[in-house]
Amino acid sequence: MRFGIDCGHNCPPDTGVPGIKLEDILTKDVGHRVSSKLKALGYQVVDCNPSNASTVRESLAERCSRANSSNVETYVSIHFNGFNNQANGTEVFAIGEESRKIAQPVLDEIVKLGHFRRGVKNGSHLYVLRNTQMNAILVECCFCDSAKDMQLLNLEAMANAIVKGLVGKLPTVPVNPEPDDEKVIDTTTLKLQKVLNRLKIADKQNKPLLEDNTLHPETVAAIEKFQTITGIQPTGIAGNTTWTAITQITAKRIIRENHASGPIVRYIQYRLGTDIDGVYGPNTLTVVKKFQKDHSLQTDGNIGPLFWEKLIG
Repeated sequence: MRFGIDCGHNCPPDTGVPGIKLEDILTKDVGHRVSSKLKALGYQVVDCNPSNASTVRESLAERCSRANSSNVETYVSIHFNGFNNQANGTEVFAIGEESRKIAQPVLDEIVKLGHFRRGVKNGSHLYVLRNTQMNAILVECCFCDSAKDMQLLNLEAMANAIVKGLVGKLPTVPVNPEPDDEKVIDTTTLKLQKVLNRLKIADKQNKPLLEDNTLHPETVAAIEKFQTITGIQPTGIAGNTTWTAITQITAKRIIRENHASGPIVRYIQYRLGTDIDGVYGPNTLTVVKKFQKDHSLQTDGNIGPLFWEKLIG
């Protein structure tokens, strides 16, 4: 059995619901867990997420194309809903009787976690279900703008429910999600020097750091500079808080106006030469759009993979 797993959105301008938690982050987390668990059970998994797209339609078309060209037998698109901060629960969309048979046990398993049953619904209005050539479902795990659902949500349990609903079993040993930049952290001084150079955090003489795995004064000064930029107490010691900020930035998270604050936005403000307050407001939007225009990117203010590629490589 070959599954196509689509971590919904995550491809600006195709971005998800902001909510209490960002849909883009939730779908990516659950999708990686589902993929890892299916692989551990011996199933083949195809990643259906595009790396970039110019329009939402292009993003959706690429997901379908990846599934269709890979001879996927079951396509699973993972999403989180959003509406009015009050609606809650789980629903699964499908087209046709065979796909509904796949959707029903997935819904049943998620409902066991305590989420309200909204039902298996007709997905004929959904592009990815209309344009995939195999059995396909779209799972709206729960509402990311619902306080009730977000209090119930356990990402590991949600992934387990989807996998058990799909194949009727789970791996017998714990499975870690597929690694990404935020999961695999090398905290050696050499790694630190390399990443600070990549982030254009220079020493006091505005020179790149010597990458020699030695914690010399220039490296300490660069650490303090990074800490000051990102709103961390400038100690010159790269502890957990500093490394968390570094890995959040290098993970190239999707950032949108009014939906993000903190170290990532502060770093972007530093690089783009605007006031550093950690809030993605109108002034930051202006310089982000200018950067996008200067680098021939779509000037929508959404900070996604292509923006990050131009900014940090």
